[in-house]
Amino acid sequence: MKKGLFIVLAFLFLVSCGASKTVVKRSVPTKSVVKTEGLKTLDSNFSGNVSSQIKEILKDAEKYLGAPYKYAGNTSSGFDCSGFTCKVFDENDTKLPRRSEDQSNAGKLINIRETKPGDLLFFATAGGSKVTHVGIVHDIGGEGEVKFIHASTSKGVIISSLNEKYWNKAYLFARRVL
Repeated sequence: MKKGLFIVLAFLFLVSCGASKTVVKRSVPTKSVVKTEGLKTLDSNFSGNVSSQIKEILKDAEKYLGAPYKYAGNTSSGFDCSGFTCKVFDENDTKLPRRSEDQSNAGKLINIRETKPGDLLFFATAGGSKVTHVGIVHDIGGEGEVKFIHASTSKGVIISSLNEKYWNKAYLFARRVL
């Protein structure tokens, strides 16, 4: 009985965030300004202007800040990463596939320098080059720092930065779906 339950849970974990797509690992391009934590910043092309549609998506994403992580969750009582992006975009009449692997094929591939709020970032959090995590670009800071909102397994829905070593190392690519 315990072994069967373990197998079912392991299967659900692998399917939830779509850990089966192999992609080419790319380092985040940077310019020569070094942050205090030793990570470099991006030379961003973002103008600072966002559409009303993107503003609504970010507003809806922010209302879930602090919601807990829940495996296969897609409600305010708990989210996994792809459930969170699905919920936020669905509330704004944009359908995304449920799994992060499938979301990583939606829209248009863009260079990290071209990202703007509302774009999706994809990560390989288990190492390697398989998509295992997704987040929504929340803001581009003064020196090109990319901040994104996502459902983390340890802290639930939070805003993180690509300048954080963990996320910088796990970053794969960005896509624009709007």
